[in-house]
Amino acid sequence: MPGYRVKQTTQSVGGHTYRLRVLSDTQQFADPDGRGAEMGISSAQWSLFGQLWPAGRLLAQAVQRFDIAGKRILELGCGIGLASLVLQRRGADIVASDAHPLPEVFLAYNAALNGLPALHFRRLQWHAPLPTLGRFDAIIASDVLYERGSAELLDGVIERHALPAAEILLTDPGRGNSNRFSRLAMARGFALDEERCPMSDADLPPHRGRILHYRRRAGALA
Repeated sequence: MPGYRVKQTTQSVGGHTYRLRVLSDTQQFADPDGRGAEMGISSAQWSLFGQLWPAGRLLAQAVQRFDIAGKRILELGCGIGLASLVLQRRGADIVASDAHPLPEVFLAYNAALNGLPALHFRRLQWHAPLPTLGRFDAIIASDVLYERGSAELLDGVIERHALPAAEILLTDPGRGNSNRFSRLAMARGFALDEERCPMSDADLPPHRGRILHYRRRAGALA
């Protein structure tokens, strides 16, 4: 037994039904070798990677229609990996990343569960430079700006891993920290296109969910 309980769920994206292994609830915790604690992941935060959150579903829908031609794409905080799986099915050049010790295992299982090749995964802590990761044409993420200081950390990742001409695609449930990140991104030469949209079928206007699409042309660096 791995020390945590799982279940399977399904999610439809772009006419495809994805089967996903997720944690059975948000009360799970298993850190026998202390890797999570070393990364600063508390017992309350530990299970968050293993759920399919509304912002994650929204990101998966967004990347289903995202232009992938000729782009190397990085997903930050991939969790169980639905958005990366959608991109893998579409034939994108996708690298999934997360700081948590377990997403790599869940991502590999979920790729196999859907008959997809294994995805390229890298463990990435936002505060720790990882030069071997390289640079990307597009960086995507869902609901990653939930803590004070997240905007600055994400800005550092963008500085290190975004190409001069690049895109950032974020889905966000209306957290205030996204405004701070938008200011930082625009200072780096990105222009923002914001789309307000429902996070779930029960979400009524005014919608709290947002798709934040930042674009930077070559030569627009601050």
